[in-house]
Amino acid sequence: MDLFEYQGKQYFQRFDIPTPNGAVADTVEEALAAAEQIGYPVVLKAQVKVGGRGKAGGVKVAANADEVRTHAGTILGLDIKGHIVRRLWVEEASSIAKEYYASFTLDRPNKTHLGMLSAQGGVEIEVVAEENPDAIAFISIDPVRGLDLETARRWVAEANLDEAAREQAAELLVKLYTCYVEGDCDLAEINPLILTPDNVVKALDAKVTLDENAAFRHPEWDEFRLTDTEDPREIMAREKGLNYIGLDGSVGIIANGAGLAMSTLDVVNQVGGSAANFLDIGGGANADVMAAALEVINADPKVKAIFVNIFGGITRVDEVAKGVLEALRRVTITSPIVLRLDGTNAVEGRAILAEHLNDKLITEPTMLDAARRAVSLANA
Repeated sequence: MDLFEYQGKQYFQRFDIPTPNGAVADTVEEALAAAEQIGYPVVLKAQVKVGGRGKAGGVKVAANADEVRTHAGTILGLDIKGHIVRRLWVEEASSIAKEYYASFTLDRPNKTHLGMLSAQGGVEIEVVAEENPDAIAFISIDPVRGLDLETARRWVAEANLDEAAREQAAELLVKLYTCYVEGDCDLAEINPLILTPDNVVKALDAKVTLDENAAFRHPEWDEFRLTDTEDPREIMAREKGLNYIGLDGSVGIIANGAGLAMSTLDVVNQVGGSAANFLDIGGGANADVMAAALEVINADPKVKAIFVNIFGGITRVDEVAKGVLEALRRVTITSPIVLRLDGTNAVEGRAILAEHLNDKLITEPTMLDAARRAVSLANA
C-alpha cells in the first residue's frame, strides 16, 4: 500500500523523525485556515501518488492569503499524469541549505535490507545512479543485527554529507530504519532530506510503501485506506483476484507470469507503444480468469488494443484458447485482441482459435510481431 506524502510524514512522526509542520486541506477554505494556523510563508503540495508534481504545477509557495486562495484553487482538481488532485498538504516553508537522499528497502536476492544514502538529493535516485553512481553510498543490513548509531555514522561519512548534518543524519537514519522495520514498510524514502541554514536536519518529503502482508499487525492502517483515492481499475482487479497495476498507455496487457508480463511491457515500449497496465494471470488462464482479466481491461477507456501474451508451461495453450473464446462469450470487448500463444499444446490452441479469427481477434507467431500489431491497432 502506497501512502500519500502527508500520510508518510505522519507515519514518520510516530518514530520521532522530524518533518515540517503541516495540515491537510480538501478545499480552498481549509487551505486558508491551515495556512493562517501554520504561519506564512507556506507550501501547498498536491497529494497524488505519482512523481513530477512540481513540474505539473502541483507544488506552490504562498506568501499570503491571496496567494493561498489562488494556488489552492488551481491545484485542487489538477490532473497530474492521470491522477486528479483532491487533497492538499499545506506545510510551513523550509529554508534549504543542502538536499540529501535516504531510503531503506528489501534486497531480496541477498536476503538483507538495503540502505541508500546520497549527498545529491532533490532529484530521482535513478538519475543520480545513472549520471554519478559513486554519489550513492549503499549499506547492506542484516535483519537480525539491524542498524546501530555507530554504523550509521560511518555510513553518513562515506556518503560525504556535510559535517554539520552528520550526527543528526545518523540519528535520523536509525529512526528511519526503525520505521522501516517496525512499521512493516516495503520502502521508506526521504527525498529530499534537508539541512536548513541553521543546521537542522529534517525530512522534507516522504515516500512510504507498506507491506500488505503485515496488515494483520496494523489495524491502524485502515485509516489510510479510508482516505485513499485508488485507481478504480485496480479496485476492480483486486475484487476479481487479479494481480493488476494500472498505467497510462493504450495497449492493454494480459500475460501469465510476472516476468513475462514485464517483458511484454518492455517489448510494447520497444516498438513505440505504451502499456495501459500490468496484468499477470499467473498459471490459471481458464475462462473465469480470462473473462475477469478482459473485463478489467475493457473497462479502461484509454485501452485501444489488447495484447494477450501466453507461454504455456504447466498451463496448456489449448485450455487457454478455450478460455479466451469462452471469455469472449461472456464479455463484450470494444478493442481488438492480439494473441501470442506458445508452449505446451500451442498447435492445438491455435487450431481451436483458427475459425474464430477476424479483425477483432488476431494471432501472431512471436511476441515482437504481436506487440507491433497491437501497437499499430492502438495507434490507428
